[in-house]
Amino acid sequence: MDFTLSDQQRDLQDAARRFAREQMTAVAEEVETGGGPLDRAHVRRYAEMGFLGINVPEQYGGLGLGNLDALVVLEEFAKVSSAVAFPIFESSVGPVRAIEHFAGEELKERIIPAVCRGEIIVAVAMSEPEAGTALTDLRTRAEAKGDAFVLNGAKRWCSGGGHSDGYVVYCRLSEDLGAKGIGAIYVERDTPGVTFGEQEQLMGFRGIPSSDIFFDNVEVPAENLIVPAGGFPKLMAAFDLERCGNATMCLAQASGALEDVLDYVQERHQFGKPIVDFQAVQLKLADMAMRVEASRLLIYRAARNAEMGLPGIYDSSLAKCFSNEMAREVTGMAVQLMGGYGYSKDYPMERRFRDAWGWGIAGGTIDIQKVNIAAAMAGRRFDQRR
Repeated sequence: MDFTLSDQQRDLQDAARRFAREQMTAVAEEVETGGGPLDRAHVRRYAEMGFLGINVPEQYGGLGLGNLDALVVLEEFAKVSSAVAFPIFESSVGPVRAIEHFAGEELKERIIPAVCRGEIIVAVAMSEPEAGTALTDLRTRAEAKGDAFVLNGAKRWCSGGGHSDGYVVYCRLSEDLGAKGIGAIYVERDTPGVTFGEQEQLMGFRGIPSSDIFFDNVEVPAENLIVPAGGFPKLMAAFDLERCGNATMCLAQASGALEDVLDYVQERHQFGKPIVDFQAVQLKLADMAMRVEASRLLIYRAARNAEMGLPGIYDSSLAKCFSNEMAREVTGMAVQLMGGYGYSKDYPMERRFRDAWGWGIAGGTIDIQKVNIAAAMAGRRFDQRR
């Protein structure tokens, strides 16, 4: 078992690190203070550099590399900020991968290359007011009418809501109860009947737009069907890869915090010497490093085990759950070590701390990941309704 990156992966990592730090650091500060999403010109620049759809097959405009390659690049961008990394997240581990794996060829060819060219951004619309963790309680419904589907309902907490060009909408496609009636349809933002709520004001994730989405007799062509009724397990399999992306976003907040704080404690002097010379600081640095590296190994294992496919729920939930908790702990320790500088908005540490908490909520909470892990261990799903 080899725990080292290949020369190609290291070159890709170095290229991503240089570009993200040199080109996107100032942009991240602008996005953070302005609150708006990343300008599309930057997304197109990502495409030119080959940072979009890294693990998407070449026939659809991607680089055709593996999941691990994509996660390595994602970490380097997310060290700068979650917002500047988000287009990479969406193109490599987000809902576009569900389209790639399960949609018809016409939809694949229409959507995926455009994402890899930086021309469009695709988001997922899953949660509803009464269906978050209990996702199989969702009520948004699509009815087949001739060669089209008519969609009605509402979605909540959609990252990219109102900004993304298209949405993979989880919805009911039959009268069957629970997961058996659920599939997914691709809906374009400008389709008549699609409207958006006010942009959410969140603790973190600034620059990642989020809003409710409303569907009022929205008609979409039949070829926009991604997964028919009964395909909910397929959608969740694709979402397991998104969990690895979520874990990598957490890893980036923590690994970036560790890099920053390691520089800080060697430069900051108190009592006539660098504070790194104090044993209490050394112990905190060691604790942070252990957590960061454990997280990285869990994520890499999930990516390696999946090879070019999709990771399993056990590997992805372990990686996400551990990384979610780890990022909160590590960024918290980093804020403490930097004192007032860590708590100040003039430095990125407090942003890392806020975003770390958000990733532990997004994509399935920490607690539900632990339920997933136990279910995988026991070999059966647990009915939370009884």
